[in-house]
Amino acid sequence: MSSVTPGNYTSLKSFRDFFETGMPCLTYHKIGPRPPGVRIKGLYVTERLFTRQLAELAGAGFSTPIYGQLPAGANAGKTMTLTFDDGFLSAFQSALEPLARHGFRAMQFLVAGRIGQFNEWEVQLGDVREPLMNAAQVREWLAAGHEIGAHTLTHPFLTRVSFREAREEIFAGKKKLEDLFGVTVRHFSYPYGDLNEAIRDLVGEAGYVTACTTQFGVNTRATPPLELTRIMSRHQSISIKAIKARLAG
Repeated sequence: MSSVTPGNYTSLKSFRDFFETGMPCLTYHKIGPRPPGVRIKGLYVTERLFTRQLAELAGAGFSTPIYGQLPAGANAGKTMTLTFDDGFLSAFQSALEPLARHGFRAMQFLVAGRIGQFNEWEVQLGDVREPLMNAAQVREWLAAGHEIGAHTLTHPFLTRVSFREAREEIFAGKKKLEDLFGVTVRHFSYPYGDLNEAIRDLVGEAGYVTACTTQFGVNTRATPPLELTRIMSRHQSISIKAIKARLAG
């Protein structure tokens, strides 16, 4: 029985048994160093840590099937999904090579109305401006064997806008990506993990097969497909107490 408590993922050591109880989904946003002035520091993972995490998972025998498929049988406990939210350029630039090296595929949830632009939703909250993938880069991502899903048109809190606006964000985001890239978009990620029953039902009505929340856990056949759980990947937090202990030798 796993003793893992809800939290962020840094390395496999304490998560291995827990991961093998279902299909874990690791979540990333930005790959690279944190620029000065960043407010939400936890959305950054260095390329070095990202590469180390992939090497560790590959060495332990984990694989990434086509997104949305939960395998049965002997290999079910060694499968996982890797997802990126928002479509940041830094993720495109830093993730493609290590993903290819370790034979992993990944899902990129794109903000359909902001492709080739920047993280306006974070800048409005006082955070640092970061570029997003453009259409050519998304096509390169797809050509490398990876997948894309929808993350709305503009990244709002879906429960804080009108029902009509929420519907437009969910439906039009899907159509825009399908029209731009010629692929069927079957998977969704709730911005900020923000949802209620009405929003979840809209996502199903739009034709999405799965949708990701920010709830912690691994997914099993009992997990509602429009309420999939994920585990945030980030650097290990170091407390003041731990720093003092290190300095004390």
